[in-house]
Amino acid sequence: MTEELPWWREATIYHIYPRSFQDSDGDGVGDLQGIINRLDYLNDGTEHSLGVDAIWLSPIYPSPLKDFGYDVSDFTDVDPTFGDLATFDRLVEEAHRRQVRVLIDFVLNHTSDRHPWFLDSRASATSARRDWYIWRDPAPDGGPPNNWNAVFGGPAWEFDAATGQYYLHSYLPEQPDLNWRNAEVVEAMGDVLRFWMRRGVDGFRLDAVGRIAKHPDLADNPVNPAHVPGGPEPPFLIDHNYLHPDGTEMVRAVRRVLDEFPDRVAVGEVYAPLRELSHFYGAPALDGLHLMFNFQLIRKTPSAPFIPWNASSVAAAILEAEEDLPSGTQACFALANHDVPRFITRHDADGAGEQRARAGTLLLLGLRGTPCLYYGEELGMRDVPVPPGQAVDPVGRDGARTPMPWDGSPGRGFTEASPWLPFGPPAINVAAQRDDPESFLSLVRRAIHMRKGEASLRRGSLHTLRVVDDSVVVFTREATGARPALVALNCASLQREIDVEPRFSRLLLASASGVELVDAGHGARRWRLPALSAAWFVH
Repeated sequence: MTEELPWWREATIYHIYPRSFQDSDGDGVGDLQGIINRLDYLNDGTEHSLGVDAIWLSPIYPSPLKDFGYDVSDFTDVDPTFGDLATFDRLVEEAHRRQVRVLIDFVLNHTSDRHPWFLDSRASATSARRDWYIWRDPAPDGGPPNNWNAVFGGPAWEFDAATGQYYLHSYLPEQPDLNWRNAEVVEAMGDVLRFWMRRGVDGFRLDAVGRIAKHPDLADNPVNPAHVPGGPEPPFLIDHNYLHPDGTEMVRAVRRVLDEFPDRVAVGEVYAPLRELSHFYGAPALDGLHLMFNFQLIRKTPSAPFIPWNASSVAAAILEAEEDLPSGTQACFALANHDVPRFITRHDADGAGEQRARAGTLLLLGLRGTPCLYYGEELGMRDVPVPPGQAVDPVGRDGARTPMPWDGSPGRGFTEASPWLPFGPPAINVAAQRDDPESFLSLVRRAIHMRKGEASLRRGSLHTLRVVDDSVVVFTREATGARPALVALNCASLQREIDVEPRFSRLLLASASGVELVDAGHGARRWRLPALSAAWFVH
């Protein structure tokens, strides 16, 4: 008898940036009704659709848009740009009718400085909500209370002349940090979770969850010995206000709220070595978050270089996930998201980025864990150059957030107005790829549906990870009662041959043509892999 697993253990998640998915009202900005109108593309119950199991929406809350939705001014409403709560309810209903779960972003660490909670906190040093945020007196020299820096640059403290104190902001000054050591904050944020789950939300992507547990002493951070003045690293290591052990109880408080509702999931966002993330899962009891995003196939920290697409780096990232995650958990892998350049843009220095992206997608869907696809990656979208006059993001992430191209028309099927960000080249679009069996979209669609049909790829354990000829990553996936699968990724710019067990005699899917079975003799199977390709093999 097959064990019944929580839905999210076998799901493929699709990350939607709502402003860029589909405009339904002609203002050039994507909205909730637009997502509803495109749900059949995501999953209509047939193999003609992409076949994803869940969608994750970046923030849809009312916001002044200093950080494009991550500065929330009301946690229990929808920004009019996207629609209203009634439209959101229809989205959930229509998604569920198609067996698609709905996850939304939950911004735990901070609010907008225009949120009523902060306005009250800032009104007076004796305000009832003063301690809902982190206020401190100036240092003896009148400067900030400590040397912490904000993620987006500059000190992490902003002086408020009216009350004579500084407040902490880990990101922009318009994003004051909540005080998760205050029980009223924990309860209020729990009520936000309940509000959305009562509306049918299936789970949450927890933004910047690693930052909610500040060191209680707010001590200075040590000087980073690796810092180079003017270089990409911040001048201080972020260790006292980041990944603090007290975060364990804070995420457990979130989990207790989710456990009031069946089948919900919490996915955390933290850039850190996986061995440091165990407490977010609530190990060993696993009463913390269900999943944590694994960014090791992108980069390990926000300031680290992107990993090179070579066999040793890819294998090391996979091995880290397999060895360092707590027993009973799994990773949530991704190759791209709204905070980083798209995959092809990162790996296209020699013009072969699309080949790597096709292979990378098969790797992503072949790994143990919950894969998350960023919208448009299934088309081979690249970053779009955004002229300075059209740039809107304060830290330059616009190029990876441009509108989804549904067809090659001037408005790309996205809008009849001027889009909020420019379009990419007209040749890359859904209509051009939908019926082309060799297209990127067709490959991803086949891979998602084949994954559904292969229990070893959906739920199997990962075994015998190895690197062949310093260029090919190979591993097997096995599940009780199911045929095993073998996944191979050739990172080299030349074809390679690999010897595998005789049982892997059939090619299931490949990212490129030219995969061939070579008679190796001695009871082994030898497969020839084209350059920069990936393939799945079965018995």
